[in-house]
Amino acid sequence: MKLPGLTLFALGVSSCIHSSAGFVSPSIKAVVGRNSQRQMFNFFGTAAGSSKYPVVAEESVMDQKAHGTSDKPVQKDLRWSCDFEVADRICNFNRHYAEYAGYWQTTDFIKSLKDEEQPVKFYDSVTGVLLFTAPVGRTMEEFLKESQGHGWPSFRDDEVNWDYVRCLNNGECISTTGTHLGHNLPDGSGNRYCINLVSVAGAPEEE
Repeated sequence: MKLPGLTLFALGVSSCIHSSAGFVSPSIKAVVGRNSQRQMFNFFGTAAGSSKYPVVAEESVMDQKAHGTSDKPVQKDLRWSCDFEVADRICNFNRHYAEYAGYWQTTDFIKSLKDEEQPVKFYDSVTGVLLFTAPVGRTMEEFLKESQGHGWPSFRDDEVNWDYVRCLNNGECISTTGTHLGHNLPDGSGNRYCINLVSVAGAPEEE
């Protein structure tokens, strides 16, 4: 069942970005206040049904560290031509905002798929640890269609590496080292992790 207001929330609230912080302005005018935004996160950010996922972390994971919520900046040469400054702000100095809806389609991600080993592995832009692998249990066409429909790469439970990915009670999706990734917005099919591509565009950590 499609819940009313979900599109407004996904495209309006999650893409509300401060131009003063170097993010891109929202494409629609409606902006939901911070209190309403928090209520929406609390509503959609709960695990779907009786699923054992997401794995929930304490708020302390996002305590301030040497570089925002992480120990260091994002990697300099991010995959798919993702912007370093936008990535660093979203990953390390941000708890609520996102790259603008559809940003991931403006990168080299889609055109690179012909050269990518399938399924695609997505690494933390700060630490380089593996966070997501997709598609799993569906086709690449299905993964792309869902992601295009929601505006951000959208992962399901089986596509998450739960060794390093956590969610907070308000739905915020994070890495175990403090990288902001996106939000869990469950739908009729279960948990749906809407993730900023700039947060998962890292190169794999050195063995």
